[in-house]
Amino acid sequence: MENSISVLFYLRKSIIRKKTEAPIYMRITVNGSRVDLSTHQFTLDDKWDVKHGQVKGPKSETHSVNNTLDNLRSKVNKIFTQLETMGKPITAEIIRNTLEGKSINRRSLIEVFKLHNEQLQAKVGHGHAYGTLEKYTATCNKVKNFIKFQYNRSDLFLDELDYQFIANYEIYLKLQVKNIHNTVSKSICFLKTIIHYSIGNGWLDKNPFTSFHCPYKDPERAFLSQGELDTLQNKQFLINRLAIVRDMYVFSCFTGLPFSDLEKLTPADISTGIDGEKWLIYNRTKTGNRSPVPLLPVPLGIIAKYKDYPVNLNKGKLLPLYSNQKVNGYLKEIAALCGIDKTLTFHTARHTFATTVTLTNGVPIETVSKMLGHTSIKTTQIYSKVVDVKISQDMKVLKEKMASKPTHPQTKVINL
Repeated sequence: MENSISVLFYLRKSIIRKKTEAPIYMRITVNGSRVDLSTHQFTLDDKWDVKHGQVKGPKSETHSVNNTLDNLRSKVNKIFTQLETMGKPITAEIIRNTLEGKSINRRSLIEVFKLHNEQLQAKVGHGHAYGTLEKYTATCNKVKNFIKFQYNRSDLFLDELDYQFIANYEIYLKLQVKNIHNTVSKSICFLKTIIHYSIGNGWLDKNPFTSFHCPYKDPERAFLSQGELDTLQNKQFLINRLAIVRDMYVFSCFTGLPFSDLEKLTPADISTGIDGEKWLIYNRTKTGNRSPVPLLPVPLGIIAKYKDYPVNLNKGKLLPLYSNQKVNGYLKEIAALCGIDKTLTFHTARHTFATTVTLTNGVPIETVSKMLGHTSIKTTQIYSKVVDVKISQDMKVLKEKMASKPTHPQTKVINL
């Protein structure tokens, strides 16, 4: 909704100067809220034109007062336009304070959001991924839309934020935007980062959202079972694009690389490891962490298959790859052709590496965490929770150990 403003001049008859003249006041109304302030001009009651909000009479007598009123109206409209152009919060009180020279250099939420995002954009490719910038930009737009929805304003000053703001924002995301719980949690987390950014820069004294919590719930992470992975590997595709996407997906299943890292790989990322075998050693785009991955026979075969592929040679890449959007679209076709009743995205290959390929086969979680390039082993532990096959195998070993031990007579029950 667009901001609206009106400026009205009126005679305040309750205050009479020298019992003959009354002061002229200005009323500024913005989006329904209003403030009144003195113009420091005076006139007689019978000379005041209520309809046009000015002094009536010969120009020689009224010029000074009416010119002052016109100048005030122009200043108010100019301040309003400037605030709107800059995307600043607009209220009648803010315009009055600016007009009276009382305006304080207060930072607003959307202003700080944009400043943060501009600085983040400069870091893309230097330890920060473009996807992170996209998420902050999307959150900024959500917050901006929420402020319009909830407060009928374009922005809020940082010192206007309180607990109720964040509580209402959560409700807005769930009911109006229809975001699921974890999407809401992430959006609030990004907003809290902006608040910490503001505090760090000295623009805000304390965090107004300190006691607010919207915990992230670990989702069920889709991955391929060993049978599904075998089916995918053995499937013959007549369409070249599907064969390429399948190979890239399988490569990720056996290396754990996300799409953003796979598309950047070059032959230089392949080196000889401490065991004399071929390793893939790269720095993750998302975290910058070093990820050393010994190459298994399957990914080595895929690398050899596309070694002389024209697209690779022209771009200096290790493997051919379509855009992420196209790849995820093609994966839906591939799943249908393979009879896999799961929603496949490229990231499910990374989950498959963590679960079916490594943890299920007894690779220690610390090793898996290092290969995935996780900053904390806690991130890797989310995969260990869903590997039911590994649990079954471990318990089977335990049963066998217990079965090999001599049995003991059951404790005799004595009836009292």
